[in-house]
Amino acid sequence: MDILNVGAGRTDEEYREAQERQRDELREDSQGDANYFFWAAGLAATSSGILPIRINFLINIGIFDLLGIYGRRFGEVYPFVAEGTVAMWLIVLCGLGFAARKGQRWAFLAGIVLYAADMVALLMIFSVWAFGVHGFFVFRWFQGQKALKALKQTPV
Repeated sequence: MDILNVGAGRTDEEYREAQERQRDELREDSQGDANYFFWAAGLAATSSGILPIRINFLINIGIFDLLGIYGRRFGEVYPFVAEGTVAMWLIVLCGLGFAARKGQRWAFLAGIVLYAADMVALLMIFSVWAFGVHGFFVFRWFQGQKALKALKQTPV
């Protein structure tokens, strides 16, 4: 680094320590953003009816609401299918959370795609508050994948 005068005024040791601190901060940021998968799973559990608390005006899963509106007869015939899809949704979110905490960028991108598709369904049922909550999660997961990308580009 002395040849290019990168990090002028710092020794090579100080430059390496600064890079290592930057890598640690990026790793912590991405793991913190990965925790939002678990928050999303918890909120999805409250909106689905699995838990005794149900908050539908702030937290909705658009795909489940659309199925409730247009697939009402299907849910009456097969009541366990609805509970199974909720459980699968929660398992997928938790699985993405664990993968994202391990530094897998694809997990963040998969979460963004899933929630973006659900945001379209929320727009169809005019659930503005839930759309905003989904937008918050998409933003945090975007930041998480961005931190992982910067972490992989930072030299060791």
